[in-house]
Amino acid sequence: MEVARVAVKLQPRGRRDELLGFADDVLRARVSAPPVDGKANRALCRLIADRAGVAPSRVAVVRGAKSREKLVEVQGVDAAALPGLLAGERADG
Repeated sequence: MEVARVAVKLQPRGRRDELLGFADDVLRARVSAPPVDGKANRALCRLIADRAGVAPSRVAVVRGAKSREKLVEVQGVDAAALPGLLAGERADG
């Protein structure tokens, strides 16, 4: 099984859930959920899963669970393809 990892800088309590793009190989993301009881992390995982086209259960924060700077692992996605999937423009369904 392929596994890809991406560094993320997360801003909780934003206006809406969105991926803002890459800066210095770090994905910037914003979620509306507060950083309480893992809510912001779960929102981030759902957002990345949706964009990458995998189930939310295949996305996990592997480092930085209590930090704004995180390392997120995505199972079932090629490591070379993941940045393009996350940065690509896509209409919301």
